[in-house]
Amino acid sequence: MLQFFGMLAAIALTAICWGMYGPALHFGREAMHSPLRPFVCVGLAYFVIAVLIPLVLLSRGGERGGWSTKGVVWSLLAGSAGAAGALGVILALTFGGQPIYVMPLVFGGAPVVNTLLTAAMSRSFGQLKAPFLAGLILVITGAVTVLVFKPQMQPHAALPTPERFVEVLLSVAMAIFCWGAYGPVLHRGQSAMAGSRLRPLICIGAAYFLIAVLVPLVLLVPLEDRGTWDISGGVWSLGAGTLGAIGALGTILAFTCGGKPFTVMPVVFGLAPVINTLTTLWLSHTRAADMSPFFVAGMLIVAVGAATVLVCGPRGHSPVAVVAPGAEV
Repeated sequence: MLQFFGMLAAIALTAICWGMYGPALHFGREAMHSPLRPFVCVGLAYFVIAVLIPLVLLSRGGERGGWSTKGVVWSLLAGSAGAAGALGVILALTFGGQPIYVMPLVFGGAPVVNTLLTAAMSRSFGQLKAPFLAGLILVITGAVTVLVFKPQMQPHAALPTPERFVEVLLSVAMAIFCWGAYGPVLHRGQSAMAGSRLRPLICIGAAYFLIAVLVPLVLLVPLEDRGTWDISGGVWSLGAGTLGAIGALGTILAFTCGGKPFTVMPVVFGLAPVINTLTTLWLSHTRAADMSPFFVAGMLIVAVGAATVLVCGPRGHSPVAVVAPGAEV
């Protein structure tokens, strides 16, 4: 029971951090007038929070598990998937896609990919019972409803970007697949490192740093980015990256407490957009009267679906394997 509550706390940590990531990054984008420059700052924050600090803690000893080639490869893939998914969303919006359909598609599709990929990797399609699938559908439906019916902010006067349909579609597909793959791939990497918490986080941070820093810098000229570097925007973007890295640690802790990608990731993907929207509304001082009944209903549906997924999801043990000879314990 204690592990279950620990898993709930870790899921809540991830959902809150990833839910607040968007509003923080939005301030960075507004200050820099660029979708790519803030992402560079996010990568720098990941390097500090998810690489340097864990390396210092690891040097002090006391961490379970050990390094393994398989674990490093899978964890690097997880970090790459997380960064590529975030880049996919940025590119979809840069190519003229509108948040009103880009975000629902991403947060609706990622849990489906997560479930199918987890079942395929663990050969456990038989564990997907009707109540769990019903809860998954509720989480997806609620998250999409929240995103579609959220109160609309007053847009800034600016020339609309012409929509490049094929590029938007490919970018959204990349985000859906990459974020959907993040959970099961990370779970495999953590298992291969005997349940270590810091080692997978270091790999995630390293991969995120490389993709979030190098790729945007390369794309600045081809995408004709006209933004500028700004201290205020940099601070907000570094804060967003810090939230993202702490959220990544939350998923690792949830797996350590026995959570499976089947249950952890759908709940996170359901709660994060709700928290994102509520944070945005709070920062913009939106009145309760401006909230649509469908928006409120969407939040309730997410809550019911998340509870169903947690209660009816496949049960598993923490990702602990046999420790390799000579590894730290």
